Amino acid sequence: MIKEVAVLLVLFIVVPILELIFIIQVGQAVGVWNTVSLLILDSLVGAWLVKHQGLGLLRRSRERLQNGEMPSDEIFSGIVILFAGALMLTPGFLTDAVGLVMLIPPIRVGVLAAIRRRFRSRITTTSTTLNPPSWDQERPSDDDERPLGDNDN
Repeated sequence: MIKEVAVLLVLFIVVPILELIFIIQVGQAVGVWNTVSLLILDSLVGAWLVKHQGLGLLRRSRERLQNGEMPSDEIFSGIVILFAGALMLTPGFLTDAVGLVMLIPPIRVGVLAAIRRRFRSRITTTSTTLNPPSWDQERPSDDDERPLGDNDN
C-alpha cells in the first residue's frame, strides 16, 4: 500500500513540479512565446503520431480478426499508445518525451513485455469450482439405484 502511495505522490506532485521547472528553464533560454509554440507544436505532433499508430493498430486488429485470431498484442499495444497519447497531450516536455519514446514500436514491445512479466508474477492460480458440491442434497439416480454420472466402466 505504501509503495502505491509513493508512486502516486511521484506522478501527481513530483512530475508536475519537474515539468514546471523544465518549462521555465526552456522559457528563459528561448523565450516565452517560443516555449508556448514548442509545447503546442509538440502536442499537435504527438496527437498526429498517436492517431497514425492507432489507425495502424486498428487495421492489423481487423486483419487478425478476419483470420480468426485474437488481436491481443494489438489490444495491449493500443493501451500503451493511448497512455502515450495522454502523456503527449499533457503540457510539458518531459511527459512528451516519455510519450514519444513509448510510441517507438521496439520500445513499446519492451514496455509490454515488462508489464506482462509484472502482472504474471502477481497472478496466483486458484482453484475454484463453478458448481460447489452440495453434500446435503441427494443426487438423482437412474434405474439401477446408482447416482447419475457414476460409471463403473
